[in-house]
Amino acid sequence: MKNLLILAIALLSFQFANAQVKIGLKAGMSTSNISTDQLAIRNIDNVKELGLSIEEASYGFHFGIVTQARIRKFFIQPEAVLNTTQVNYVLEDFTEGGLGKRLVRDNYHHLDIPVMLGLKLGPLRMMAGPVAHMHLGSNSELDDNSGFDLNFDKWTYGYQTGIGLDVWKIMLDVRYEGNFNKLGDGITFLDRDFSFDESPGKLVASLSYTF
Repeated sequence: MKNLLILAIALLSFQFANAQVKIGLKAGMSTSNISTDQLAIRNIDNVKELGLSIEEASYGFHFGIVTQARIRKFFIQPEAVLNTTQVNYVLEDFTEGGLGKRLVRDNYHHLDIPVMLGLKLGPLRMMAGPVAHMHLGSNSELDDNSGFDLNFDKWTYGYQTGIGLDVWKIMLDVRYEGNFNKLGDGITFLDRDFSFDESPGKLVASLSYTF
């Protein structure tokens, strides 16, 4: 048994030593849908003062590095990508006898680490794999409001699945990304919780140039 294990490791090492490996730079954008519970802030007389909601559509940009090792028709493709996503909040002010509404923006930043496994058929690739997200930070126009706080988990995990097209040194990828857990507890605004969906998803498109 031990000899078989050593032989299998040796054969696998030989295969990867002879694999076709390329590295490149990638950039792209994504669209996602992060929905929330509606939040209304009321005073001690139970009169509504503020309302906070999130626009359904948000978008992000990413750039990073991609590597690919291919053995015959199979490949493994680990990546490291910096991702910035924008979310638009609608803040309504019902005080001072008038109805005021303004759009405020939040940008949050992640390091995404997908590891794609797939099958290559000519120029076409089919792939799927896990992805880890490390929350790096955020900045928001809501910071000007007292009692606002973002509650993101440091690490979250999900998956990506999609197709790719290789033309010369160009790699075009289109993927769907789902998450195994929510982004975090959401936000705290004036001592009230504003929760995220359990599993936000997004569509990711990217273009890579390999060397």
